[in-house]
Amino acid sequence: MTTIRLTMAQALVKYLAALRVEMEDGSIQPYCGGVFTIFGHGNVAGMGEALWAEREKLQTFRAHNEQGMAHAAIGFAKAHTRQRMMAVSSSIGPGATNMVTAAAVAHVNRIPLLLLPGDTFATRAPDPVLQQVESFQQGDVSANDCFRPVTRYFDRINRPEQLLTALPRAIQVMTDPANCGPVCLALPQDVQAHAFDYPAIFFEPEVIRLRRPPADAFELNRAVALLKTAKQPLIVAGGGVLYSQACEALSAFAEAFGVPVVESHGGKSALAWDHPLNVGAIGVDGGPAANALARQADVVLAIGTRLQDFTTGSHALFSEAKLLSLNVQPFDAGKWSGTALVADARVGLEQLSVVLTGWQADAAWTARCKVEAAGWVAKVTELTTNVPSAGTLPYDAEVMGAVRDSLNDFGGDSGQNDVVVCAAGTLPAELHKLWRASKPGNYHMEYGYSCMGYEIAGALGAKMARPEQEVIVMVGDGSYMMMNSELATSVLLGKKLIVVVLDNRGYGCIQRLQNATGNASFNNMLDDCIPEGGEASRIDFAMHAASMGADAVHVKDVAELKAAMVRARVAKRTQLLVIDTTHKRTTAEGGCWWEVGIPEVSERPEVNQAYAGLLSAKIDQRV
Repeated sequence: MTTIRLTMAQALVKYLAALRVEMEDGSIQPYCGGVFTIFGHGNVAGMGEALWAEREKLQTFRAHNEQGMAHAAIGFAKAHTRQRMMAVSSSIGPGATNMVTAAAVAHVNRIPLLLLPGDTFATRAPDPVLQQVESFQQGDVSANDCFRPVTRYFDRINRPEQLLTALPRAIQVMTDPANCGPVCLALPQDVQAHAFDYPAIFFEPEVIRLRRPPADAFELNRAVALLKTAKQPLIVAGGGVLYSQACEALSAFAEAFGVPVVESHGGKSALAWDHPLNVGAIGVDGGPAANALARQADVVLAIGTRLQDFTTGSHALFSEAKLLSLNVQPFDAGKWSGTALVADARVGLEQLSVVLTGWQADAAWTARCKVEAAGWVAKVTELTTNVPSAGTLPYDAEVMGAVRDSLNDFGGDSGQNDVVVCAAGTLPAELHKLWRASKPGNYHMEYGYSCMGYEIAGALGAKMARPEQEVIVMVGDGSYMMMNSELATSVLLGKKLIVVVLDNRGYGCIQRLQNATGNASFNNMLDDCIPEGGEASRIDFAMHAASMGADAVHVKDVAELKAAMVRARVAKRTQLLVIDTTHKRTTAEGGCWWEVGIPEVSERPEVNQAYAGLLSAKIDQRV
């Protein structure tokens, strides 16, 4: 057997560089799009040397924050609909634990992410080393054990030969459509440098071909029987539609059987915004047409969705409908006592289409849905083209319209090829209702974990995956302050972003929720948080972004924003546009109940009233 003597780190990097994947279009591409790293004492000597040696075959990217670089890797994989991934390498202490939040983001969203944190010495000879977390009860615990609950697979490589089984197993998990998610290989810093005679064939892995499991015959027949009872069916499109590249199959199915489609955050962009059967966003931040139909549907076909509470109105929105869940993951397919159809979304839709021949949704239902869809499209135009009156701060919908329609002035067509990226605050709700996505993946929302700070870093990864598209970040001032350092990384790497900061001077979204649950305004808006001896917050976001190398401007109104957007589209470097907005106005249309833990007793009558409302609403909750 031919062998190659390499350190464990060299073998790991060489294997990653050799991995190839067959894409949906048939092309063969590197599976690993590169490695983001910030070097420290726990990875610079071992992994650093190995990455340098393979730099021509596997690119290394320098970041400014470990959580941010992991978010960028997630954004890259999400923009590639999980067909490709990136790896992230850190040192042993805070560098590693900085990535735990990002691991949770990838875990919740079912996104592949290869985490390679350095670890303490396997020999323990120099213990305790710098940044080592010592347990008084367990001698084998390190900070990296924090990754166990937020990864799909965890291993610690204590001998170099263990890589031969651990690394292929990690790749298998990330490429499994049902179990896809983050994996962590903790790398003790001494073992990174230990050598082993690796079989040469190890570095010739087969091309990865992503699996598409079909439906079981019994489950398929049961699903068909249920659908054939439906007069008023409704499809809820989730992220699994995009991940399985089932968008065309979804469109064909909806058209063939006259079934309207509503979109979760994960599924938005699976169907073009102007498709006549796309009734729009569903749920707590959904549109009025979609939510009205959800309450009247007799069978809901949930495709590739986790049935998160925002999608289901805390499971009260379509509590009377029979539920059929088409999902590649049995855990998701079996939720809420629904009928499970475990299969790849595209294959499952194709199988259903063959055996449902002759069945149609009620013609009046389909016709009504098309009318509702068209009406909502018209209303979205009205809401997003409104011009605030003089002296009135704009709200998110008006800002969105200016961003979207700036492409018209630039010579394009209503932002149809922009990728919009967002994650937290009020903006996800407004974007879910109002953003227009014409092509799959042009709506890039991290709303599984809703991680403040994902926006700029995730957008960097999306831009690396889709360099030909304009990637636009919509972010509130609160999320911007959480994490913004990868703005500098985007400039460093020459990956232009357009970042629009909506400054409402605090956590406006939570302020409204606070008041809606009967609580007094407290600790959210900056002006309400000034203690004795403090002073009002004065944050110049444009100056801050400029200090990191971006071109930045603070615009005075929506008209000026639109003009600045036109200029930003021409620019080559990352752009940041700041606009003052109000948190007191939101889009009134749409929405539904959402369960929030309201105190059972309180001195405030407003809280007691809100608690009574909670009890009343829970009557409709699906059990």
